[in-house]
Amino acid sequence: MNPSFQELIKHKFPDLSRGQKKVAEFLVNFTEKGSLYTAGQIGKEAGVSETTVIRLAYALGLNGFSDLQELMRKEWLSSAAEAASKHAADSAAEEKKPFSEWLSPVDEKELSQAADALIKSDQVYIAGFRESHTAAYWLYYKMNQLRNHVLLSFPTGFLLETLCNLTSESAVVVFSLPRYTKEALEVAQQAKKQGAKVIAITDRRLSPVGQIADITLLAGTTEHILSLLALSQIVISSMQKRDEKTAGKRQEHLEKLYAEQNTFLE
Repeated sequence: MNPSFQELIKHKFPDLSRGQKKVAEFLVNFTEKGSLYTAGQIGKEAGVSETTVIRLAYALGLNGFSDLQELMRKEWLSSAAEAASKHAADSAAEEKKPFSEWLSPVDEKELSQAADALIKSDQVYIAGFRESHTAAYWLYYKMNQLRNHVLLSFPTGFLLETLCNLTSESAVVVFSLPRYTKEALEVAQQAKKQGAKVIAITDRRLSPVGQIADITLLAGTTEHILSLLALSQIVISSMQKRDEKTAGKRQEHLEKLYAEQNTFLE
């Protein structure tokens, strides 16, 4: 199967020149414009020359700009068709409404893939460093209410001994917003070596972690922590919806423990 436009860009991105990377980021973020604009118009939008746009096509292993544009058009039309078929009352969309000012549009396909991976994995490791650790801890706490074997990084680092236990059946969630930390990238890289599925929660598909992730969920950047928390809530809601039986049993058991320990006043 031929790689999609997004997959091709991600695979080739590290080897591109600085100018070609600018074009690649523009096309990833504005696939509709890339599908319709001329090479000259794309270059102007991306802040590079028309020649750089054309050279990008060859750098990606294509026969020219027309092949690149055809690839983009297919992906754009496919995405548009999927979006058009979505039911307006979908519950995931309802969950997103309160957080719309902090979120980028969430890709429903990738959200579903992420939720399935987090439900079916043998363990989940959640990594968030420095400012992002707040959101990582919240996701860790909420996910522990839905399933077992959920682990969390430290605010400023991680244990290789913990990562060593990851398997090809594991899932790793990595939070990464500017300023990107080396720890986030290191966790993602180590997880890939272990064969685990990496889910990036980041601000752009071609961020350091986004480039190597299996699934990328985009968070807005207006308010970093709020955007991460909002997207994390959508992930939790999607997991609850897709695995109501297991989540319900675990929540029932937790409520019994809470009552026995008098955890809550009311």
